[in-house]
Amino acid sequence: MKFTIHNDEAFETEAPFGPLVISGNDEFGYRPYQLLVSSIAGCSASVFRKILRKRRVEFEDIVVEAEVTRNDNPPSEVQAVHLHFTVAARGVSEEQLQKMLHVASKNCPIVQSVNQSIEIKETLTLRT
Repeated sequence: MKFTIHNDEAFETEAPFGPLVISGNDEFGYRPYQLLVSSIAGCSASVFRKILRKRRVEFEDIVVEAEVTRNDNPPSEVQAVHLHFTVAARGVSEEQLQKMLHVASKNCPIVQSVNQSIEIKETLTLRT
């Protein structure tokens, strides 16, 4: 990936899906911590969805909420990310889903890349 300065306030790269603009200022692009948390949540959810499909679990919806804990002192690093999954599904128990979510966490490359420095907690609620 190649990043170039854009408008003297942000860095931009051309990703396969389109341009990605990153800035410490919300007015000019995505903030780095937003991208970090989005990467953790998106990867975890994608692997979880893949496991659900592989196990033939019929689901209508998956919603992921991310609660982020940052250090109050600069550089305000991300210390913990709590991902709460709400899954609308039938024919599966919450306990079974929890086991599948655990497998997803172990197989998500982003979670595995950061879990030594950021506490990742994943919980879920089954909605029938």
